[in-house]
Amino acid sequence: MIALRKVASAFGAGLVETDDPLPREGEVLVAVAAAGICGSDIHAYEWTPGYEFMAAALPLTIGHEFAGTVRALGPGVSDFEIGDRVTCWPTVGCGRCAACAARTPQHCRNRRVIGLHVDGGFADAVRVPAANCRLVPDGLPLAVAALTEPLSVAVNAVDVAEIAPGDKVVVLGPGPIGLGIAFVAATRGARVLLCGMNDAPRLGKAREIGIPHCVDLAEESLPDALRRVFDGPADRVIEATGIARSVGDGLEALRSGGVLVVAGIHSGRLDLDLTRFVREKKQLRAAHDTTARALDEAIALLAAHAEVLARLITHREPLSRAVEAMELARSRQAVKVLLIPQAGGEAP
Repeated sequence: MIALRKVASAFGAGLVETDDPLPREGEVLVAVAAAGICGSDIHAYEWTPGYEFMAAALPLTIGHEFAGTVRALGPGVSDFEIGDRVTCWPTVGCGRCAACAARTPQHCRNRRVIGLHVDGGFADAVRVPAANCRLVPDGLPLAVAALTEPLSVAVNAVDVAEIAPGDKVVVLGPGPIGLGIAFVAATRGARVLLCGMNDAPRLGKAREIGIPHCVDLAEESLPDALRRVFDGPADRVIEATGIARSVGDGLEALRSGGVLVVAGIHSGRLDLDLTRFVREKKQLRAAHDTTARALDEAIALLAAHAEVLARLITHREPLSRAVEAMELARSRQAVKVLLIPQAGGEAP
């Protein structure tokens, strides 16, 4: 089979031929039908600061957003059958700590992530723990099911923000996660303002999925947009830009006692006026990864809104063009780029 592998602690990745992996005890082999390129994949590809932890795992097949069909079962697997349509939660806990005992592997200090610590889904097939797989409902295309993991990250961010019906919510960053956050918040009855910077294509995509209030901050300031849309500050802000100064902008947009959730991954540092922060009683929270509950909600949302959410998929490229697809994803002209292996079937 072929796979997109990171082989060195430097910019780039390359396609290589590898043997099909064999599932071990408790694992399944998934024939990948579609795999999405995530911001984390781009960071790994670019070798940006904060991803040095991957060095010990190289060479490594990247990719953690995928769906496909079960091709083989490892010893001890009884919850799945060959041919089952599945997607995957890529966080793998150690199985021994208190977090894992509580079934919250996202809090395991020794967790590994498929595609960042162990081989991932930018390949014809990937070996994953059966416990991490979730069945894809009948009628939900596998290409759309490949959006499960990023949409579940968005659901978790909305959960962390404790968004309620009627809340005035600002989402900073119209990438795939920000678009998902805006969609989930809107389905919960919030009033949403989605903000980008020189992001006309992505803001146009937001309107396609039902987010009417969008602003390009290259054309209108955030304070002006807040006055126009909300007639005042926001109750909640969720930052999904990956640019540290956006956190400061988000805090400025909040009312007293409001909540800001940081969902982006940042290589920079935040300069925070702590005295003002405390006096204004604002809350700063972090959302990363997802939860089992959010994963289930994401699958349900995709099943209920498959036609709408499929619009987030702007490009589908064969796995043989994975390097070109990574460059496309880096350009910010795409929203979600899917890689389509030849062996997985169905996705196109």
